[in-house]
Amino acid sequence: MRVIFIGPPGAGKGTQAAKVVERWGVAHISTGDILRANVKKGTPLGLKAKEYMNAGQLVPDEVIIAMMKDRLREADCADGFILDGFPRTVPQAEALDALMKELQLDLDSALLFQVDDDTVVERLSGRRVCRKCGAIYHATFHPTAVEGVCDVCGGEIYQREDDRESVIRQRLAVYHEQTAPLIDYYRGQSRLLEVDAAGSSDSVLAVLESTLGA
Repeated sequence: MRVIFIGPPGAGKGTQAAKVVERWGVAHISTGDILRANVKKGTPLGLKAKEYMNAGQLVPDEVIIAMMKDRLREADCADGFILDGFPRTVPQAEALDALMKELQLDLDSALLFQVDDDTVVERLSGRRVCRKCGAIYHATFHPTAVEGVCDVCGGEIYQREDDRESVIRQRLAVYHEQTAPLIDYYRGQSRLLEVDAAGSSDSVLAVLESTLGA
């Protein structure tokens, strides 16, 4: 199984990826994890990426692709993988196609998490976090027993800056502008699958089982 997860922030890609990993034992690969690992290890690519990050600039596609090439060669990818957060743009998708061809790998599908913007805003803007232990709550769906107080450690509950509605709307705007064109790209390759990300939590597993025979 070699699958790309596409969808806006808050669509549940990470949560569903964890379920797929547990079910089928494939590798879960995210751009953020790759960047952090390379920077932490001080690899040549990590040092190069750190230069851009320290300057407040985006890490160039060619650096990300080089990191991805190294990652896909690791042993845990032999039985398959999920790419989460990559590619984000059509040029990255084209570069990934070239990389997959070089590595003699075939992409099974790109799974689109369908969810409307208002649902995303409701999910993310309601998120609350404990300053002390990091426990996560939701103002509507999973509130603390005592408002503003963590159930686990009694620490202060707060809303992260990137969970404010204005920030979420901006992130969604970037998604629609840069990442949404991937939908037509993979649809044109007859690789696009779609799942209702606002529906059952097992919907992703069902789609993968029915279409890939996983």
